[in-house]
Amino acid sequence: MKYIKQFGIILAVSFLGEILHQYIPLPIPASIYGIIILFVCLEWKILPVSAVKETSSFFIEIMPIMFIPAAVGLLDSWQIIQTSWVSYTVITVLSTFVVMVVSGKVVQLVMNRTKKKEI
Repeated sequence: MKYIKQFGIILAVSFLGEILHQYIPLPIPASIYGIIILFVCLEWKILPVSAVKETSSFFIEIMPIMFIPAAVGLLDSWQIIQTSWVSYTVITVLSTFVVMVVSGKVVQLVMNRTKKKEI
């Protein structure tokens, strides 16, 4: 029963993200709104971590399985993608590199600010 309750909480937050997506005219996916809402609720202690911990851990464990439909969709679209696969590969590699660099710099910035506050 605990897992159903936790899944219901995650589903409700996702639904709130869908509602926000309908009313806020920004090009942001509804899932991002949901993640932000969940983050804010957890950070501000509106929702305790224990309220979603086990189910969210389960979702993280099965996350690779969730990419299978997308991979099958790519294989199904191979005739369309075939002419541009080099472009897709270059864009994927470059964007991955940019995300890694930016993430690393942000982590360093946060760590440096945290060290300065401790001193």
